Amino acid sequence: MNTLRTALAAGAAAALGLAALAAAPAQAAAQPAFLAASQMPASSTPWTATQVFTGVPENGGALCAPYKIPAQNTRYREFGTELDTNGVQITTVARTEADAVKLVDTLRTSLAGCGPLLERQNPGLKAVSAAHGKVAVEEGAWVYSLDTADPQIGSTDIHLFAVGRDGKTVTFVRWGQMGDLKDAPLTAFKATAKTAVNKLW
Repeated sequence: MNTLRTALAAGAAAALGLAALAAAPAQAAAQPAFLAASQMPASSTPWTATQVFTGVPENGGALCAPYKIPAQNTRYREFGTELDTNGVQITTVARTEADAVKLVDTLRTSLAGCGPLLERQNPGLKAVSAAHGKVAVEEGAWVYSLDTADPQIGSTDIHLFAVGRDGKTVTFVRWGQMGDLKDAPLTAFKATAKTAVNKLW
């Protein structure tokens, strides 16, 4: 699990050092808006955010569902703090609203089954997924957690996820750090999820 956490953190750190891809003003105006660093759950050190990039992160960004989000019509922003806390927002505009509904369902299914999948892929790892309800915003946002522990190296990690939709637009938000679910800012993350969907358009 340490390798998993390192890969996620490394992806965020690498993106922080990249230059943003240029976009024409007209194109930028027609794109969904993203969370600002200050809109992530409060941390003991300030959050920083990358520019918004086109496509999906190299590692997929979506733990347990890394290749479920199509690269076409998709953009993302990664977040980090000076501590071992990181996050990402990925937003995609589907061809139709029916396609957006299908993508939300796919992501929700993947997140709900994330723990058992990781345990099968990583013998000895303890991983528990939990659903934390629906946030009332636009067509809805659904929040999940993934609590993992690797007894061999003595590490624990907690991730929070949100999948939300506004019409044809789907956004995915991930937050993660070392620790357990009791250490996670669940209430604040739900507020972040609501803000993420509200800001889309």
